[in-house]
Amino acid sequence: MAAMVIIGAGECGTRAGFALREAGWGGEVVLMGQEPGLPYERPPLSKPGAEGVERRAICDAEALNAARIDYRPGVRVEAIDRAQQQLRLQDGSVLSYQKLLLATGAQARALTCPGGEAALPLRTHADAVRLFQACGPQARVVVIGAGLIGMELAAVLREQGASVTVVEAGPRALGRAVPEVIAQRLQDQHEAAGVELRFNVGVRAIEAGEVQLADGTVLPADAVIAAIGVVPETRLAEAAGLVVDNSIVVDAALATADPHIFAAGDCARFSCARSGQQMRLESWQNARAQAECAARSMLGATQSFDAVPWFWSDQLGLGLQIAGWPDAQRPLLAREVDAETTLWFQRTGDGTLLAACGLGPGNRVGKDIKLAQMLLARRIPVDAAALVDPAVSLKTLLKA
Repeated sequence: MAAMVIIGAGECGTRAGFALREAGWGGEVVLMGQEPGLPYERPPLSKPGAEGVERRAICDAEALNAARIDYRPGVRVEAIDRAQQQLRLQDGSVLSYQKLLLATGAQARALTCPGGEAALPLRTHADAVRLFQACGPQARVVVIGAGLIGMELAAVLREQGASVTVVEAGPRALGRAVPEVIAQRLQDQHEAAGVELRFNVGVRAIEAGEVQLADGTVLPADAVIAAIGVVPETRLAEAAGLVVDNSIVVDAALATADPHIFAAGDCARFSCARSGQQMRLESWQNARAQAECAARSMLGATQSFDAVPWFWSDQLGLGLQIAGWPDAQRPLLAREVDAETTLWFQRTGDGTLLAACGLGPGNRVGKDIKLAQMLLARRIPVDAAALVDPAVSLKTLLKA
């Protein structure tokens, strides 16, 4: 019997291997990753501790052995032979598969301006080590991109004593991630901490010791960071003739057009029934949720992926959490929990929740966002007045 094979040993691929066992698969499971060492989590890479950048393992070797997962690190797959249901590996060997999961993730997007290759990316553990070694306490750092990673890095480096300037081509920070009112509060927090933010300007060139902006400004820089998003890893899918439209296109069960091949995580784009949009989600929670759905689908389950998206970001003492599908075109309902903590909600036309966002010190919004996730999952209609009233517990709305 051919194996269930997973290409990509990040959060999604590794979790899928264990999920196959939990779903009852008794045959061979092969998990392959290009990087050496055990699979590790990516969120800690932007948050080094006193000992430096942490490589936090997703699981240890004992867990992989106990689950009878044949883990093969440092392996590059060269091609997929769909007709023969085989993979051709870099060493010339061939591996047959019964079902294949592409959990290949994404690569950091590179700057294309002159000198852009000098900018430091953040995607792998090795990237993180190089980045934080280059950005010491007295360093002048220019971060290109004001998305979640760019703003998180700006916060961490400023706390460590670096002088930080963030350059963003768009009009504000976190343009794709959060509603404007939330982004503004985070911008204010950054500026109060001494981070310089420059919007509506591109980068002309990067040279030794400086960044030249499109408006003629020259910023001194001991280190430059490229935080302009990621590019889904679709090399194998494209070469195999699968449908690729920026990402690997999958159906509601995370299957490609080939019934023997599935895709999940950062590399996959699926049709979201709740938002009515084609989307690709980049988050730790989505990687795990899609891994479990894909594993069941590989074993023949008929289901649709419908997990509620959730992500978080910690910046300069503030914790941001978002659940659901924020829509810039819909109004926000604000709940002022206290002087420092606010929740925002968006509803659909029938009164069910579409999204919930929270911002406050530490993990203060965590409990409420978790309750909002449950409201989202259960599709319970909620009254607008109840949502904005801090005296009404969200927990009581679950019983409505």
